[in-house]
Amino acid sequence: MSDCGCGAKADSPPQRRVLLIALALNGTMFVVGLAAGLIAQSTGLIADSLDMLADAIAYGIALAAINRGLAFKARAAAASGSVLLVLGIGVLADTVRRAAFGSAPESHVMMGVASISLVVNATVLYLLGAYRREGVHLRATWIFTKVDVIANLAVILSGVIIWLTRFRFVDLIVGAAIGLYVIKEGIEIVGEAKEARGRSTAASVTPSSTTSPRKRAVHSLSFHFDPHSAHKRSSSKGGSTADPS
Repeated sequence: MSDCGCGAKADSPPQRRVLLIALALNGTMFVVGLAAGLIAQSTGLIADSLDMLADAIAYGIALAAINRGLAFKARAAAASGSVLLVLGIGVLADTVRRAAFGSAPESHVMMGVASISLVVNATVLYLLGAYRREGVHLRATWIFTKVDVIANLAVILSGVIIWLTRFRFVDLIVGAAIGLYVIKEGIEIVGEAKEARGRSTAASVTPSSTTSPRKRAVHSLSFHFDPHSAHKRSSSKGGSTADPS
């Protein structure tokens, strides 16, 4: 795969298969995690399960985006980011409620369920890694899964601390931290999707004489959407997308 992701075939059957697997796994773990969080009175587990729900929604939107236009994919990513924002705010509200009225989180349930979720998310993250630069909607799903892995580790750590010290507030701290992280990622995805859609539109308006508008849009969208390497690629490729005329 090329560095910008424009050399790979978009919306391929392998992508669809990976998204279906991710959707099934995350949907299942949402139900398991939410039930366990309510039973164990763990804000961290509840927050983690809602993050899994956000992933499942993102995978569903990504599946719907297959064989659709680039603008639709950008809108799909923006919708996914908006879901994260809403869920993150909900987690913070639940954290305040439990801090005010009290809770007794069960550390063993927390560690057990979070460990299962970690295995699931690590598997999905590996499967999605090959496709994260092939479109803004796929990049969004990869970011969601990365958040989940971090959240799983945090819940496991909080369970260990509660087990050793009986300090229940660590669960509230982890739950609030996950909520804030979810909000941060939601803002990032919405912002990047909006900017990517603008660049895609600009590329389709001013195509190169040697490159089709669709290919230029794919290159612009994928090239821009990876914030960690965009500057490096821009410096190394210089004016490679300039109109040769």
